[in-house]
Amino acid sequence: MKSTTKIIGTCITILFLFSQCKHSEYNAKTPMMGWSSWNTFRVDINENLIKETADAMVEKGLKAAGYTFVNIDDGYFGGRDTLGNLQYHTGKFPNGMKAVADYIHAKGLRAGLYSEAGENTCGSIYDNDRYGVGSGLYGYENQDCELFFNQWGYDYIKVDYCGAEVQGLDEKTQYTKIRNAITNSGKEGIRFNVCRWMFPGTWVTEIADSWRISYDIANKFDGNLGIFDIVEKNLYMSAYASPGHFNDMDMMQIGRNTLTIDEEKSHFGLWCILCSPLMIGCDLRTIPQRTLDIITNREIIALNQDPLGLQAQVVSRSGKCIVLAKQIETAQGKVRAVALFNGENTAHSMRINFNDIQLSGNVTVRDLWTKKDVGSFTDYYEISIPAHGTAMLRVEGESSFDKTAFEGEDAFLNNFTAINPVNNARVSEKSNASGGHIISRLGGSPDNWAEFRNVHSSTSGEYELTVYYYSAEERSLSVIINDKEHIMANLNTNDWDTQGTETILIKLRKGNNVIRLTNPTEHAPDIDRIELKLITM
Repeated sequence: MKSTTKIIGTCITILFLFSQCKHSEYNAKTPMMGWSSWNTFRVDINENLIKETADAMVEKGLKAAGYTFVNIDDGYFGGRDTLGNLQYHTGKFPNGMKAVADYIHAKGLRAGLYSEAGENTCGSIYDNDRYGVGSGLYGYENQDCELFFNQWGYDYIKVDYCGAEVQGLDEKTQYTKIRNAITNSGKEGIRFNVCRWMFPGTWVTEIADSWRISYDIANKFDGNLGIFDIVEKNLYMSAYASPGHFNDMDMMQIGRNTLTIDEEKSHFGLWCILCSPLMIGCDLRTIPQRTLDIITNREIIALNQDPLGLQAQVVSRSGKCIVLAKQIETAQGKVRAVALFNGENTAHSMRINFNDIQLSGNVTVRDLWTKKDVGSFTDYYEISIPAHGTAMLRVEGESSFDKTAFEGEDAFLNNFTAINPVNNARVSEKSNASGGHIISRLGGSPDNWAEFRNVHSSTSGEYELTVYYYSAEERSLSVIINDKEHIMANLNTNDWDTQGTETILIKLRKGNNVIRLTNPTEHAPDIDRIELKLITM
């Protein structure tokens, strides 16, 4: 939970190319959809509210649209008894937490719960909820997970970090302990959300179904932690998502009578194409009809629930106008989802160039808001987007071709963390880089590497691989393609603003290839991008 601030950007045309998403049980390979209590109610929750919300999810068509989780956030705690057993607040939940879970399940929905990685909950620290003191998981991991999942019957848990931060706990150690406790409960299919308020490290992709990438979302479009700011934080995180494991952009602020209709559509559409969990945060009992119409649009929901589980990538941007795209429906197929996002305060004409998303021939464009085909186009599609608005498109080409240019900001950085990154590789802004960003601080240790994991080749063959880099001193780079190493030595452009290139001959196999950039002993050059050119098949 916890709140803080930050901004970025200007006009955003967003095209999402691919990036993957990973897990298992029920439909756990796609982002979860549902409702959570925190945005609107904070710790002021009770049994009737939760039951009425479950009723509303069914009655208002949300369950039919795919929203199945009812998540009880902070505020239900009743402290611990003298033996350390966790209690619920009997004044707020007189029939107990199991009875509430049973009620939710009887509606054909799934029940979610909240806890804290440390000793004291966020509500106890920020909302004066004295019953949250000592109610966290710390020291009671196995005991509480047995209670939550087997005795009370819950299906999901969000685990916060307010108390753990105060205690100075190590994130990886404590969250892994909680993951193990969930597994030890023996209940299958539990969804686990790590709420550390920023990306804690690539280890989280191995233990959690989703993880927060920012502090709590604000109920506004612009400004620190507004809609635009949250989107900005997730633009270059696609490499860490895979089926069943997703970057969580936080509960949606849609339906709270603050955003305009264009802003609500952008909010929802971008959460969908960026593969974030879709958790509604408003009061469902009074949700406006216009908001219901937006969040039950099945064609846009389909982008979020697409079986490929890919998070969209940035295709191009100019200021706050961002174009995003990703493959949908069939891997390496002819269909893309595209978002043209105008984050500016005035209308802008925005374009998607089909060559940038590897489509050719006549390309059919469908407007997902109107659910109508717009027509057939060649080369590009262009449209005027209102201020803070987003066009959501399905585009299908006559044919597709292999992607040959890969931006550094879309690579998987093995040691990346947003928490005290020190000398770990990271994405940094660079005005003269092709996508406005580079990989900096690469190398210097065996595990501080970058990988492009979705380099697809329709045929095996010999390629020229060109690395675009920056280096003010002589540095070397190890390029490993499918476990075969190539060394680029003496890379030097004499300053950090001049770009250089180095080309080597490599072989790619038919299908998927992995290209790793590293230097296990010294720092490597800063990386803008890599490009491939087929020489012989």
